Amino acid sequence: MIQSTHLVSRVDTEIAEFLASREPILAAVADELSAFTDFSRDLLSGGKRFRARFCIAGWQATSDGTDSAQERAVITLAAALEVFHAAALVHDDIIDNSDTRRGMPAAHVRFAALHRDQQFVGSADTFGRASAILHGDLLLGWSDELVDAALDLLVDRDDARSTRAEFNRMRTEVTVGQYLDILEENAWPTVPESDTIRRAERVMTFKSAKYSVEAPLALGALIGGGSATHVSALRAFGLPLGLAFQLRDDVLGVFGDAAITGKPAGDDVREGKRTVLVALARQGMTASQREAFDDALGRPELDDAAIADLQRQIELTGALESAERSISAYTAEALKALQAAHLDAHATEELEELARLLTERSS
Repeated sequence: MIQSTHLVSRVDTEIAEFLASREPILAAVADELSAFTDFSRDLLSGGKRFRARFCIAGWQATSDGTDSAQERAVITLAAALEVFHAAALVHDDIIDNSDTRRGMPAAHVRFAALHRDQQFVGSADTFGRASAILHGDLLLGWSDELVDAALDLLVDRDDARSTRAEFNRMRTEVTVGQYLDILEENAWPTVPESDTIRRAERVMTFKSAKYSVEAPLALGALIGGGSATHVSALRAFGLPLGLAFQLRDDVLGVFGDAAITGKPAGDDVREGKRTVLVALARQGMTASQREAFDDALGRPELDDAAIADLQRQIELTGALESAERSISAYTAEALKALQAAHLDAHATEELEELARLLTERSS
């Protein structure tokens, strides 16, 4: 990639150093708290760093890159985004009862295993969930500490205030987006059939698209003092690309290879996710087919044969083909907006490469 790989590697270093700095704080309270940093380190050692990359790309697209304080600030802010994302994953896995994350046991599963290994009393699963909630909360707090550290590096306090406001808005949107996701999984029988796709798109927008691409781009631009015009141009690119990213995620959640994604095949089906892909599939079914499909969706005990049958049903409705067309259309919209932004040629090429990575991935 064009983007200096050393900037992304510096985000890894920033995260590692931050976690190391928090170890003595926890150790001063109790030795048993080492699980929090150990599990955090493992979770944050994986991932594709897309949010960090877009944050750095937003800064590079709107800054001349000569301000060393800004560069240090954007690296720290990018690390904050990755820690925030880790917190969201910990909480998301509890909500979805997901056993794995990035090819490893999810945090609540690891805490439950700790309970069993140490032969504690009570329910291991209850202990695991409660501990993981606190782990996610701790990561949220740590992400905010990193944001503060990033903003303290800025001379321009207006840039610091606008960056903080954007981060706060992103945090609110992704949290309520997560609630809307839970709402759809539970309220769908009360929703008019004609409204299901719109509501699924609403979840996709606020739970993922804005926070995965648009907000990191805007944050990078704002911390570098980017103009309102530049920030708007990056948003026009980032939102449709984020929608394409989440649609790709929805496809992988049903049809992905477990060996590549790090999660069991068909996990979204077992979890009962009411995604755009599912909404499209349901609209292509007869009433009786839809009833049987709804009965199967959300059953954690579904075996591989049952998942394969549901995959075939989704394909036969044309939903998979429709989702792929939408991914292509959203990507084309994003790239058109990028060309209209008239950014530096290197920044444009970098963002084009990131768009390709996001939409053509297999995990």
